[in-house]
Amino acid sequence: MRKQMTLQLILEAKKRVYQVVKPTPFFQSIQLSEQYGSSVYLKLENFHEIGAFKVRGAANKILQLSNEEQKRGVATFSTGNHGLAVAYVAKKRGISATVCISNRVPKAKVDAIRRMGAHVEIVGEGQDDAETYCYELEEKYGLTVIKPFDDSAIIAGQGTIGLEMAAEEPDIDVVVIPISGGGLFAGVATALKLYNPKIKTIGVSMERSPVMFESIRAGKPVILKEQPTLADSLLGGIGLDNTYTFEIVKQLVDDFVLVSEEEIAEAMGFMADEHRMIVEGAAATGVAALLNKKIDVTGMKAGMIITGNNVDLSVISKVIQDYQRK
Repeated sequence: MRKQMTLQLILEAKKRVYQVVKPTPFFQSIQLSEQYGSSVYLKLENFHEIGAFKVRGAANKILQLSNEEQKRGVATFSTGNHGLAVAYVAKKRGISATVCISNRVPKAKVDAIRRMGAHVEIVGEGQDDAETYCYELEEKYGLTVIKPFDDSAIIAGQGTIGLEMAAEEPDIDVVVIPISGGGLFAGVATALKLYNPKIKTIGVSMERSPVMFESIRAGKPVILKEQPTLADSLLGGIGLDNTYTFEIVKQLVDDFVLVSEEEIAEAMGFMADEHRMIVEGAAATGVAALLNKKIDVTGMKAGMIITGNNVDLSVISKVIQDYQRK
């Protein structure tokens, strides 16, 4: 039976998560606020030690494992940041970790995962291939699989971001949340809607292989072939047997917009130029939607979640050079 996501679960997650990480800044972007006649705030999840929000969900899940489960070790499948998060938390707890990824995961993320001491298995051309292999390891070695999104503990951990946003800016009107498998959106939207049902939650993804977007449109989980994208963290399926995130996203999303590769690159360049921040493509999708007027926050207090900064130096260098030429 599916456990309902509640405020209590998110509050309990907060106690665990803060054993591993601290709250991140939530500051006003003067540049975006003045440009769009609103108060735009950026939630800087790129400030975590691993440079990504995923550490919250991983911490909440792993800290609930039994001593026996910890001794056997953990495994996960990932497009990069979740694998890095699992490796980071596992290292802090002295737990062995195996991270299964596809050939599409950027080198910067692969190297970071290995530096955390995790064993890396590179399998296939997409996250679905990595997932299949991960469950084979579970069956063979008794490892505990730490799902990247479709797990109540993962969702509740990500929901702590929503608690922090509401605590710092209680009169927030709208929040823009990048969507891949939906763990981030499900957690943050649940926390904010329980705090104030009038808060508008907007999902944003890239135009290339937006699985959750197409699944919501189809009314059921679908499979899409992964395509190359700057927002590589948003790649991967949601699972045809999705238990939590599809239904939560479908219920709580007020609007869902897609951004192009050019728009993502522009937003990455904007963040580097205006805020002196290196952010990965997925983290820039909300800003991309705003810069290209795909969402209207005029007269509102809006929150954008900057999800991470794990991007190859060669990619961000080219993005910045192209941005400066415009």
